[in-house]
Amino acid sequence: MTPFRVALLLIALCGVAGWQVSVIPQSMMQMTVGPVLAPGVIVAALSVFAVLYGVSAWRGRQTDESQAPDQSALPGANTRVLSLLGGGVAFIVLVIPLGFVIPGTLCGMGVARSFDAPLGLKSALICAAIASTFWFVFAQLLGVGLGPALPWWI
Repeated sequence: MTPFRVALLLIALCGVAGWQVSVIPQSMMQMTVGPVLAPGVIVAALSVFAVLYGVSAWRGRQTDESQAPDQSALPGANTRVLSLLGGGVAFIVLVIPLGFVIPGTLCGMGVARSFDAPLGLKSALICAAIASTFWFVFAQLLGVGLGPALPWWI
């Protein structure tokens, strides 16, 4: 797939994302920051980047490496992808029975491992701090229903 076609696909995906943001129901409360603001800003920024990439590809500034003779993956690429996907699956499967923080920590560790970070106490503590902060900000400060931070028996 050429870079310009990739750009067209990205722009189409941004159009679908923009449509999805437009169908988010408005909050019944009068809030300065509503449920549409953050997704709308993210979709707008991604749309700008997709258009800039498309212009760059149209001008021939993006290289098409799909035809390169030696296109071997980096060593450990499969492990990286499996770590990333495994972290996401762990979060999805465990968030209801274990609350938000433990699955968020495991997901963060999977993402960190996919970027070659060693798995250990340091990674666990950093990911737990990030997951706890996200839960606190969104669930406690902004009132987003993320469920409990930890399971009830802890």
